[in-house]
This record gives sequence, structure tokens and C-alpha cells, in this order.
Amino acid sequence: MKSALLATVVSLLPLSAFAGEAWTLDPSHSQIVFTYNHLGYSTGTGMFSGFEGTIDWDAEDPAASSVSVSFPVMSMLTGWEARFEHFMSPDFFDANEDEMVTFESTSIEVTGEDTALITGDLTLNGVTKEVVLDAKLNQQMDHPMEGKPWAGFDATTTLVRSDYNVGAFAPYVSDEVEVSISIEAMKAD
Repeated sequence: MKSALLATVVSLLPLSAFAGEAWTLDPSHSQIVFTYNHLGYSTGTGMFSGFEGTIDWDAEDPAASSVSVSFPVMSMLTGWEARFEHFMSPDFFDANEDEMVTFESTSIEVTGEDTALITGDLTLNGVTKEVVLDAKLNQQMDHPMEGKPWAGFDATTTLVRSDYNVGAFAPYVSDEVEVSISIEAMKAD
């Protein structure tokens, strides 16, 4: 979910833009939005934002590049405190302050001029599964306010809640969760 973000940046930016340099996620302009069907009546939505991650780019061998992202599951935003509390309860995450969501990229397959499939290990609720992000580079250029190289991209994937032991009330509440990721990354100082 989260880290796929950074893997996409690594795979999509022009090689000359990285030249072996580190890039970091802009936490103020990066978010993961997830949606699910609630009993056929509505589409529930939640978000993670404000997280950080790192990209280690190998311009000579992009397949050797890596992306790493992590954030607390309790940083989830739902727009309604009672829903957040239910998601953190034993029905779903049974979360505590130390519970983290992590993503570590394992491979990158460039599929077009500005698209890639990013494969990585997502650890959620203590379960690690391989996920594939369908990513698109939106733009890469010097940031007009920051005056340094910047990039933005979007990515999507579908997760199956029960794969991560958070499948309560499925299939009435959809087991499949659509995930949309939008991030900005900057060349590290």
C-alpha cells in the first residue's frame, strides 16, 4: 500500500535525474486513499497521509534500486472517530501505537514511457504479502517553489482484506479494497 509509492518514483523517473542520488518522499503532499463497499449501500473511504520513505536509486541497474516506506496503522484517517476506533478494535487491526504498515520494493518492470509495475512486500497487521502497484509518472522537473528536482506520480492496487486478517464482515463489507496512491518526492539534500 504505502511504500509502493516510492518504488514507483524510482522506476519512472529518468535515469539522469537520479545519477545514484537519494530521493525522499514529501510527506505534506503524499497520501494513500482506500475505498471499500459497505453492504452495497455506500463506498467507505479512508486515508493515510504525512508518512515518510526513502528511495535508493541505482542508475546503472534500475532493478537494483529499492524503496522503503513505513507508517503507523493508527495514523489512518476515516472522517469519523467511531469508525476509526472500530477499525483499530479486535474486529480488524487490534492496533496499538507501535503497529506499523511497511512496504519494501522487490522489483520494478517499466511498461511504458511513464508507467511501471512495482512489486514489493506489504506488511499489514503482521502479515506480509506481495503486491503489485500499477504506477504512472505525472511529472518530473524542478519544483517552482523549492528550486530543486521534484517528481509526482499516482499508483493503484487492489488488496484483499482477509489476506491480512482484517476480513471482518466480508463479503457484506467488501473483502477487496481499492487503493489509490499519490505522492511527491524530492532529491535528497
